[in-house]
Formats: sequence, structure tokens, C-alpha cells
Amino acid sequence: MNEDIRIHTWPCSYYLDTEKRWVSGRLSLTPVAVKFTADKTGELLVHFHLSSISEIKKESSNLIFSSLTLLEKNTKHWFSSLQPSRNVVFNILEHFWREQLLSQHGAEAQAASLEMTKGKELTGLLAGSQQRLEDTAKVLQYQGEQFDNIVKGLNKIESDMDVADRLLTELESPSWWPFSSKLWKSPLETKPKETATISNSKNQAEVLLRIPVIITHRTDASVKPGKLTLLVSGLEISDCNSQVIHRFELKDVDDIKVHTPYEISVRQRFIGKPDISYQLLSAKMPNAIPILEMQFSKKIQFLEDALGFVSTRKSPQADLGSSIWQAATGLIESVAQPRPSSGEEGGSSKQVQIQKQEQVSESETQEMRQIAYTIKQKILSKDLHFQKILRKLKSLALETETELERHDETLDTITSSVDRATWTIDKQNRRIKKLT
Repeated sequence: MNEDIRIHTWPCSYYLDTEKRWVSGRLSLTPVAVKFTADKTGELLVHFHLSSISEIKKESSNLIFSSLTLLEKNTKHWFSSLQPSRNVVFNILEHFWREQLLSQHGAEAQAASLEMTKGKELTGLLAGSQQRLEDTAKVLQYQGEQFDNIVKGLNKIESDMDVADRLLTELESPSWWPFSSKLWKSPLETKPKETATISNSKNQAEVLLRIPVIITHRTDASVKPGKLTLLVSGLEISDCNSQVIHRFELKDVDDIKVHTPYEISVRQRFIGKPDISYQLLSAKMPNAIPILEMQFSKKIQFLEDALGFVSTRKSPQADLGSSIWQAATGLIESVAQPRPSSGEEGGSSKQVQIQKQEQVSESETQEMRQIAYTIKQKILSKDLHFQKILRKLKSLALETETELERHDETLDTITSSVDRATWTIDKQNRRIKKLT
């Protein structure tokens, strides 16, 4: 991916500390860096890596003007007069800064293993990921069993509370009292008990990819963080609290425009009313674009800034295998069928050429073919091994996600049950104090 791709540019002012003045210019964001260029001189005044930023804050300059500050290696950079607004710039910068920090660990691990070959490195990463996922799945399964036991205990507590409520009612209204309220009290209604529901496995199986995004609605100039979920049946846009903002079915999407490798827009057209359109920006968008291209092959459109992304998505392993196979085949053909000599030569030169051709026997040609075939089989075997590990990783990831969703629902049930039990216990304590 080209690190010089310009994701966004905002007009703003930058405080030049050396000259104690504000300079108007443009703040630019690339996938890995932040830049500021002055309008009048065209000079690059600010250029630093996203990973070197330690803090992004909203502050006020001169106690009045709203500003955005970036703390980079003990140097605070001030940006003001941000357009379209400070909140828009803050949300986008914070998103890419956070994603860059999260990817630093993987980058350091890759730099430490440069001596390893690419095949061994990839195999090791896949095997390590598989082992981590298996361990995580075991821990999640154990935690799920504990949550189920907690839910059973809470259900028993609620049952005991019902018994205590009935006994307290009898103590408050003795049977010999002529005006006993039990004469007109209706029987206690059994409270519905919330139980942990098992999430729909079909819905979980539909999820292909979920990434964090910055959402811009057509009718709203502001931006807000959220999530994009790619489903088998369409795509879903939700806010940071997992509340669904809009869901597009496959048939609802009329066009998808890829503005850059990190920004897309999705639109549904209507006749007689405004279209529904969302613009989505994410550091993880390059992972989602291939899936969108497969799902909406006839509706997706790559704009000028995204055309380079299409040409760089070929598989390096496939190119390597085909190049080795073509080179080996070409070598065999060039040896087995040498080029004929041009021009008229003497009888002695023809005899020398015939002797050189006869030096390559049929057995040697067959041996070279066998070597090329062996190379191809090794490449195919390695590719099948990778595919097997990837299928296992995908299965483990889906199972882990399903278990996490079930844990979320169970925790919601536990929270509501604990709140209800706490309220019931406080109420019964007050009733007991009145009796004593």
C-alpha cells in the first residue's frame, strides 16, 4: 500500500512557535503520517509519523478559539480554524492514530524476523495465531460455563425472594386481623425470569467482516465513529454502541464508489424522495474492499485515486509459483528445441552445432522436466497447507465471535437480574425494619 496516499486534507491555521504567529495552510493525513503545508510559500512545516503522537486533544487558544493539539515527542503542535469543524478532524485523526498504534506490535514482530524466509514466517504466524485462538476458545468456554452457573444462582435467588415476599406479606397482615389485606390482594404474579438466550447461529454465520469506521451521512456534515459489518445478505452500519443506524440488503445497494483505498460511499436511490447515502472512512477499509468487490461486482466503481489499489492486489504466492513454472518450462523448451542458426555456414560449423545439440540427451531433458514438476508440486502443497490453516483460523474466529456474543447477552441478563435482586432485597429490608 502506498504510504503517500492522501486520505484527507483540511484548511486550517498552524501556530509557528519559532516566529510566534499563525500560518494558514492545509493539514493532510496519510495512512501513516500527518503533514502541514503553508499556503503562501508551499513549505512543508510539519511532517511526523502517526505512531510518534502521544496525545490528541481539543483545546482553546487564547481561551477563546477552538483548537486541536497534537503532542509529538514533547512538542505540542497547535491547529486552529479547522474546516469543516474541529470535531470532524479530531474523529478522523484519532481513528487512524489508534489503528496505527494497534498495528505497531505486528510491525515490530515482522521487523524482528527478517532473517526468516517468507514461507517459514507466514507458516509460523499462522500456526501461532491458530494456537492463540484455540487457547482463547478454551478460556471463553470455561468463562461461559461460569456465567451459566451465575445465571442459575441468580434465578434461585429470585425464587427465594418470591418466597420471602410471600412470608413478609403474611407477617404484615396476620390471618386473625378482620381487615386483612389478603382478602382483596390478588395472588402474587410470578416475575418473568430472564434467561441467557442462545444467539442465532445463522446470523453469526452471515458475518464476513466487521471493521471500525468513521461515518458521514449525506444529510449530516458532521462525522461520528461506528462500525461497518459485511454480511452475506448485505452490509450493516452501526454506531459505536452497536446500535444499527442502517442496514443495506444486497438488492438495496445501487452503487458503491471507492474514493481511496480507505474511503467508500454507499448509496440507495429513490424516486420522489432523497437518496440514502453514507460515506465511510476506515484504516481497515483495504481489507473490506475485496469482499465488497465480490459481492457488488456490477455496482462497485473505483475512482481515480483508488485505481492503483486494484492493480496491487495480486497474490505474491501465485505470481511466484507461475513465474517459477514458466521459467522452468521455458528453460526446458529452449534446451529441447534450440534455435536454428541463421545464414549459410560451412560444413564444419554445422557438424559442431549438431554435436552440441546431441549433448543434451532425452534422459537429461526428462530429468529437468521432473525438477520443474517437483517445484510446482511443492508450491501447490505449500499453498494447500496455508489454505487449510486459514480455514481452521476462520472457523475458530467465528466460534470465538459466537461465544463472545453469547457472553454479552449473558452479561446483560446477569446485570438486569442483579439490579432486580438488589432492588427487591432493599425493599424487603425496609419491610423487615417496619416489622421489628
